[in-house]
Amino acid sequence: MDLQLADKVVMVTGAASNIGRAITLGFAREGARIVLGDIDVPQAETVASQAMTLGAASTEVVGCDVTRLDQVQAMFRRAVDRFGTVDVLVNNVGWDQLMFFTQTTPEFWEKIIQVNFVGVLNCTHAALGVMAPKNRGAIVSISSDASRQGEPREAVYGGMKAAINSFMKTIAKENGRNGIRCNVVCPGVTLPEDDEEVGTRSMWLNKDSMFTPEQLEKITRALPLKKVGRPRDIANAVLFLASDAVAGHVTGQVLSVSGGYSMVG
Repeated sequence: MDLQLADKVVMVTGAASNIGRAITLGFAREGARIVLGDIDVPQAETVASQAMTLGAASTEVVGCDVTRLDQVQAMFRRAVDRFGTVDVLVNNVGWDQLMFFTQTTPEFWEKIIQVNFVGVLNCTHAALGVMAPKNRGAIVSISSDASRQGEPREAVYGGMKAAINSFMKTIAKENGRNGIRCNVVCPGVTLPEDDEEVGTRSMWLNKDSMFTPEQLEKITRALPLKKVGRPRDIANAVLFLASDAVAGHVTGQVLSVSGGYSMVG
C-alpha cells in the first residue's frame, strides 16, 4: 500500500530514541523529508544518518527542548526555511519515572506536566500556524494507555496523557475546516530492542530502572497477545494516521497499540 508520504515534510519530536527513532526510520522508508527535534543532538544525528540510508529524501536535526516555546518556534522556522512547510507533526516527546503518587513531589509533577503536556501545546500551536494557511496537515500525538485506565505508579503521567487525548480531539474539531487531521496513538509498555535505540537522555537508558524482569514477565502474561510492544509497532500506527492517502477521513481518534492492554469501545 502506497502511503504517499514521499517528500512530505515530517517533524518528529523526541526523534532520537526508542519510539521516536522507529517513527523517524518509518518515515525514512517512505521517502519523507524529516526534521528530527531532540535534546540529544548526537543521538539524533546518528538516527538521521540511519534515516538517509533507508531512503529519507533529506533530514534536518534541530536541538530542541519542547518545554521552551521559543525553541519550538525556532525549530519550526528552521523547518520552513529549509523545506517551505511542515506537512506532518508527530508529538512524541515523553518522560516518566515510575513511583506511587505519595512518593512524588511538586517538582516531579511540574516536570511531568511540562515534558508530557506543555511540550505538546507548544508544538501543536506552532504547527497550526504553519498548516492552517495551507489548508492541510496531520498531527499525531503519542499518548499512553495509562491515559485510558488507571495505572499504579503513573498517576501524574497518566493524567497528562489523558489531557493530550482530550486536547487533540478539540484541536481536531477546531481545525478540520482547515484540512488538518489530529489523532492520538496510545502505546502500552513498549521496549527498545537493543541499546542503539536509546540515547544518553532517554528514560530507557537503564531499562531495569523501569521494570524488573519479573515485572515484565507478569505484564507479558497479562496481555491478550502475550507480548510487549516494540517501537516499530507504534511507528506503523503513526505512519497510517499521518497518511492522507489511507487515513484521510480519520480525525479526532485515540488508537491503542498495546497488545490489548486496554479495549475501549
